[in-house]
Amino acid sequence: MDGIDIEALLMRARGVAVLRGVLDSPVVEDLLALLELLASGRPEPVEVAGVFGRVWEGLVSEPERLLPDAWQSYLVGRLLDDENPFSLGAERGEVAGMVRDQAGRDLGTLRALFDLDAKALLGSVEEAVPDLAGVWVPWTDPTLSSAGSPRAGLARTLAAAGDWGGQTGTLADHFSRHGAGVFGGHRAFRWDGEGLLTVPDPDPIRLESLVAYEREREPLVENTRRFLDGLPAHNALLYGQPGTGKSSTVKALLNEYADGGLRLVEVAKEDLGSLPRVLGRLRGRGPRFILFVDDLSFEEHEVEYKALKALLEGSIEEPPHNVRVYATSNRRNLVRESFSERDGTDDVHARDTVQEKQSLAARFGLRVTFPAPDQKRYLEIVTGIARERRLEVPKEELRERALLWDRWHAGRSGRTARQFVDELEAGLAVGH
Repeated sequence: MDGIDIEALLMRARGVAVLRGVLDSPVVEDLLALLELLASGRPEPVEVAGVFGRVWEGLVSEPERLLPDAWQSYLVGRLLDDENPFSLGAERGEVAGMVRDQAGRDLGTLRALFDLDAKALLGSVEEAVPDLAGVWVPWTDPTLSSAGSPRAGLARTLAAAGDWGGQTGTLADHFSRHGAGVFGGHRAFRWDGEGLLTVPDPDPIRLESLVAYEREREPLVENTRRFLDGLPAHNALLYGQPGTGKSSTVKALLNEYADGGLRLVEVAKEDLGSLPRVLGRLRGRGPRFILFVDDLSFEEHEVEYKALKALLEGSIEEPPHNVRVYATSNRRNLVRESFSERDGTDDVHARDTVQEKQSLAARFGLRVTFPAPDQKRYLEIVTGIARERRLEVPKEELRERALLWDRWHAGRSGRTARQFVDELEAGLAVGH
């Protein structure tokens, strides 16, 4: 490789300190092993072929492509995803001076590794082992058009920068705004009782796609904005009939404000007992997290509500400032109670027991009701969805068919309206 001292580069790579985790992967280890073979002067062709083949496979197997060159894309992705003293400190806005300085020097080494693009590395392999000429195509995709995500934008900035040592401020700003590690690369998560699982393809629904209920949604939208701005914000309970858009609203808020640092963690009701572990994972991180509990309600024998109540009203440990609970429910009283509890036949403190259960909903500072739509709102939703999908149906015909569908399907709701438009779109496609 013209102008590159491979032995010096290998020594620098082995000495990376703060950003050491960036190079801790099988693909990078194989690439460094390939450099060592090339630096030996007379590399064994079979070894070179095996190592280069593994590097090629590993690079093109990565699902995310930030840059046309697969190695450069991979290295930048590792840099953005690694949790280390610099990225985690930048996320919190607290980077020690020596950590920042060392990160700058490590970035200089990473930039030298970044320059080993497909053309340079493949050319060196074919020069060292002429028998391997023509065995591989370069791992580049010149037609790649990366999306306009913050990660892709930063990748392009780094690719254009000749000196990464001067990019510590740019990287710190990115981690501060979007998060480091897994929280920087994903917006939606699911708690499985043991740990966080990423949701690679979250529901893409947007606020502008939700027809009607704008008045009901506005307090929640404003509450979310205040949360992101670091202002006092409430835990929220969204109550209403099934299909009125409660869950869709929460998911749309995530998509609306993810680039501003909002993340969503879905927690099932049966996993609420492990809330302290969830909070331990999120406490102190840079992004703002919504704990999303869908279809929340408890039977009389279930006690998971106590863990949620402790989070909502506080315990001996202060709730994390960067976490709020958004829960949906079809039941106004979240904990089912029986008449025997009201009679107090078995519990000498029956009144206290009933009041404890009934008080759970009151612990949510913001309670928003999503009522079942009347006929006017139902038709408004139908019309809005049909317009969004560009379905050409006369207004009166659309109205009549929507009302007929409503009579056939008990329980008028936004979900019913969407199901009708689904059926209508399919019918129009086949000429019905």
